[in-house]
Amino acid sequence: MAGRISRKELKSDKFALEVEQTVDFVTEHRRELTLYGSIAAVVAVVAVGIYFYMGREHMVRETALGEAIQMQEAPVSPPSSGPRLSFPTEEAKRSAVTKAFGEIASKYPRSSEGAIAKYYLGSIAADQGKMSDAEKLFQEAANAGDKDYGPLARFSLAQTYFAEGRPADAEKTLRDLMQHPSVFVSQEQATIALARGLAPTRPDEARKLLEPLRSGGGTVNQIAITAYGELMGQQ
Repeated sequence: MAGRISRKELKSDKFALEVEQTVDFVTEHRRELTLYGSIAAVVAVVAVGIYFYMGREHMVRETALGEAIQMQEAPVSPPSSGPRLSFPTEEAKRSAVTKAFGEIASKYPRSSEGAIAKYYLGSIAADQGKMSDAEKLFQEAANAGDKDYGPLARFSLAQTYFAEGRPADAEKTLRDLMQHPSVFVSQEQATIALARGLAPTRPDEARKLLEPLRSGGGTVNQIAITAYGELMGQQ
């Protein structure tokens, strides 16, 4: 792992600077250390230094992502004298948000924060009707392997497939999510999304999916009843 860190990056951090010095020491005295059986202890020191360096990098990524999400949630309204963030126009907001998430996705492509940034960029592209861009970004976010946002990206990817006229791909994705529920995508959510997507061409299958969800209570029950009513109204 230390080989991936440049000397310039190492010198930007106290812990990382210690790692650099330790690595240099090991390189220059490897034979002596081996003779005295101490190399394992030195490697442990290197590992601790790298651990602190990576922890600091994680905090930087989290801060950048939090700021980008704040932009995404900020209202479009006239400037105020208070500390509340706002944008004068939708275009200004979209430009700032896209830039913020784009920088995170580009700078940290293999991190969870990078995957989340790509998910948000995919949502922005979908809102603009750029379905091919949305599909690419959602797929990249899903492939990143984040246990929470990965399934959410696949859920959005399925919606993109429906919009692109690819119901078979959408159904395959949603049925897999139904079998593997997660924090952000429950089995019921995936089922309702699949029923809505299949309703125009396979209403009987859609009705079969919704029927079990109509009983009981709670938000899922109400959404299922609404979707079922919409389906019946289309016939």
